[in-house]
Amino acid sequence: MDVASTVKKILGNVEKVILGKRQQIVFSLVAWLSEGHVLMEDVPGVAKTMLARALAKSVGCTLKRVQCTPDLLPSDVTGTSIFNQKTSEFEFRPGPVFTNILLADEINRTTPRTQAALLEAMAESRVTIDGETHSLDPPFLVLATQNPIDHEGTFPLPEAQLDRFLMKFSLGYPNLEDELKMLTASRKQHPLETIEAVVSKEELRACQKASRSVKLHEKVQRYIVELVHATRRHDQLLLGASPRASLALFRTSQSLAAILGRNYVLPDDVKRVLTPVMAHRLILRPESRLRKVTTQDVLDDILQEVPVPMLDEATV
Repeated sequence: MDVASTVKKILGNVEKVILGKRQQIVFSLVAWLSEGHVLMEDVPGVAKTMLARALAKSVGCTLKRVQCTPDLLPSDVTGTSIFNQKTSEFEFRPGPVFTNILLADEINRTTPRTQAALLEAMAESRVTIDGETHSLDPPFLVLATQNPIDHEGTFPLPEAQLDRFLMKFSLGYPNLEDELKMLTASRKQHPLETIEAVVSKEELRACQKASRSVKLHEKVQRYIVELVHATRRHDQLLLGASPRASLALFRTSQSLAAILGRNYVLPDDVKRVLTPVMAHRLILRPESRLRKVTTQDVLDDILQEVPVPMLDEATV
């Protein structure tokens, strides 16, 4: 399976809609190939929803959107059993989680109970309702968003929930030239209306399987673990990264290498995914927050501290 050429088709299609955000689109595809989920923290109006819709259209996948509000119930997301008077039996009515891409908009506005309802779906691609387990249709991807500015009436995601997101990043504002191109491209109709599926769901599933066969040299594996361990002893951190973070770095490095057309991982691949994979899993000490230290500062320190392994390409 040629992962690089398949992803290139998706990337080219999505870039017709989302301009100047190649790195973020690549991160989204890395998470999808790694069978993980994405949390996007950004201000309103920067095309988070457009990114989800463009990805879904490019792969011919179904997309459902949940607007998270304080009165949203777990059954509003997962589904519920309803009594059918004609057949005198309960029938399962699937919720919006039964889709390929679930856009959970402003996830921190719903209650922890409803946030937790997503946990099983995100971790195991299935949900259990009334004691019965229902599998979700692969490929399954949760794209959740939250607003970093308006915190009134929100329920911050607990660490256990944050840890379930493979990657977290922001789209950010486009630069002046890209925003001008966006206006020109939208003059007659929105570019999203013009794109078609360029890859099938089966091809994406094949890419997910192929990316798992990308090799990691023992030295690169040790590099990943040393980076994670360095977070656990860093004096600016109250809590370092868990072994789940090591696995996340492992899988995302494989997917990135596959996207770049290699069947082996380089230390640079690990460095490139380090921030979106690790930053949201670290908890700073209160005194560090007061000194305006950020998790990015800590990760920069760790990258300087941990020696990068030297690889001979003939042996990888």
